[in-house]
Parts: sequence; structure tokens; C-alpha cells
Amino acid sequence: MEQSLGGESFCYITTTGRVTGRPHEIEIWFGMNGSTIYMLSGGGERSDWVRNILKTPAVTVRIDRREFPGTGRIVADAADDALARRLLLEKYSSTYDGDLTGWGRTALPVAIDLRITR
Repeated sequence: MEQSLGGESFCYITTTGRVTGRPHEIEIWFGMNGSTIYMLSGGGERSDWVRNILKTPAVTVRIDRREFPGTGRIVADAADDALARRLLLEKYSSTYDGDLTGWGRTALPVAIDLRITR
């Protein structure tokens, strides 16, 4: 089941606003490995969704019609970093009209560890 979810084009991440405390949902590209999803933030730590995760790591992720609780984190491990970049570039390079090379090299990798229940 999770492998089919990884083939979806987008996921929807709901964070808690760091100032308002209100839910904030974004649509974003993602790569999936097991129960972890990876995203790349072109705005780095300046992106609101990343700043929200840094303050409150508990998030909700919706993929297709399924929702999962998860814990967000900035990817710090070199192997995890390489995996995140590879997953996203392999998934989206062939379908995107532009050049993703720079984004794939410089964007900040963020992971969300999902709690998937059967």
C-alpha cells in the first residue's frame, strides 16, 4: 500500500503555524522511502512550512485519500540527504519542463517520519 502512495504526484502537509497556532496546509512534491517522506525546500529554512516544523515537529500528511500523523525534521545525515535528493530528482525530472539540477543540489532536505497503521 505505501509503495502505491509514493507514486502520487503530491502530498499535503499540515503544520501548526508558529505564530498563530492555526493549521497550515501546503501541497508539495515528495519522495517516499518506507514510512518516511522527503521534500526539498527551495526557500531553505526561510520557508514558512519549514519554520513551522522547526517549532512544532508534529504534522499531518495526506497522500491520496489517506492521512498520517508524522514528525518532521531537517535532514542532517549525509546518506539521508543524498537519498532525499535522489528520490525527488528521479521522480520529477522526467515530468518537469524546467531544469531541476540546481534545486536538487541546493534545496534543504526535510523528512517526515510517518506513523502508518495498518
